Amino acid sequence: MTSWIPIARVDDIPVLGSRCVQREHGLDVAVFRNAQDEVFALLDRCPHKGGPLSQGIVFGTSVACPLHNWTIGLDSGCAKAPDEGCTPRFAVKVEDGVVHLDAQELSTHATDLTRPLAGPARRDLSPLPLAVLSPLPLGEG
Repeated sequence: MTSWIPIARVDDIPVLGSRCVQREHGLDVAVFRNAQDEVFALLDRCPHKGGPLSQGIVFGTSVACPLHNWTIGLDSGCAKAPDEGCTPRFAVKVEDGVVHLDAQELSTHATDLTRPLAGPARRDLSPLPLAVLSPLPLGEG
């Protein structure tokens, strides 16, 4: 049986906006509300470069990632063509104006995913060797 946790009132989530739910482990969960008062929950991480979807623009049943404008379906978590990739979605229940999330999913779903590090990718994090520089010849003059 699913154990639902009350998160917020629907009215606490701005229309065409979102709120974040912090978890003990893993990235936050973004809870979105569209113009029809439908509520959706996704991992707050774009499948493209890890942008915070909670800061994106909600339209219809989609959100535009604030980093590169990828369109992500709120109902599926998947990028719209021609882009590809998905972010994990979370079960949502709205009852008497209160938004609930599944306790089991919050504690276990997608807890291993992280945000990419900014800057050039480098797998080996050991210090880079210092280059030996020769003095440049000075012009005569």
